[in-house]
Amino acid sequence: PRQFISLNKAKAVFAVGLIDFERNLTSKIKEQSKVADLSRGIELIAGSCSHNHHGHHCHHGIDPHIWTSPTALKIMAQNAYNTIAAIYPDSTKYKSNYDLLAARLDSLDCSVRAMCERARVRRFIIYHPALTYLARDYGLEQISIEHEGKEPSAKHLARIIEQARNAGVKHLFYQSEFPASSVEIICRDIDATAVEINPLDENIFDNIRHIVTLITE
Repeated sequence: PRQFISLNKAKAVFAVGLIDFERNLTSKIKEQSKVADLSRGIELIAGSCSHNHHGHHCHHGIDPHIWTSPTALKIMAQNAYNTIAAIYPDSTKYKSNYDLLAARLDSLDCSVRAMCERARVRRFIIYHPALTYLARDYGLEQISIEHEGKEPSAKHLARIIEQARNAGVKHLFYQSEFPASSVEIICRDIDATAVEINPLDENIFDNIRHIVTLITE
C-alpha cells in the first residue's frame, strides 16, 4: 500500500505508540529505528478504551490519552525534538522552534498547576475517562461514568451520582461520540451542566486551559 511506501521513505515516524492503528502501521516499517515513540518516559496508566480515535481502536490495557496533560506533553515534545536533532544536528531552526514550544508548554503547565492548587473542587465527572493523565499529574480526581470500557451498571451509576453530589460537581464532560441523551439524564440527577469536549482538539493550549477552568471554577 502507498502509505507503507511513504512511511518507509520517511526519515522519522512519530507515534504516540498506544493506539492500535499506529502500532499496525509502524510494525510494517523496515527500519524500526525510524519510529519515534512519543510516550517514552511517561509513566503510563492502566485503563480501557472502548471507543475509537478517528476510527482507530486504542491499544488494550493502557490508557492512551497522554496528550491531555501538559506534563506529558512536555515529555512528548522533548522526545520529538531529540529525534529531529539526531537527524539534523546542525539545524538552529528546529532548536529555536523547540525552545519556543517548550516555553509555551512550561507556561501552560504552570497555569494549570496554579488553577488546580487554588481549586475548591478537585473532582470532576466525565463520560469516557479521557482526562486520566491530567487528573493524575495535577492532583484532580476523575469520576468516570464508563466503567472498564463498558456502559455503567445501575449500581455503578448510583455510586457516581452520589459522589458527584457530595463533591459539588458542576459539569459533566462528554465527547460527541457518546450519547447526549444519557448524559442529560445523569446531569438532571446531579444538577450539573453537560459540556461537550474534544480531547483531540488541535489547539492544545486553549483546549486544556478551557477544560481545567471548567473543572476548577
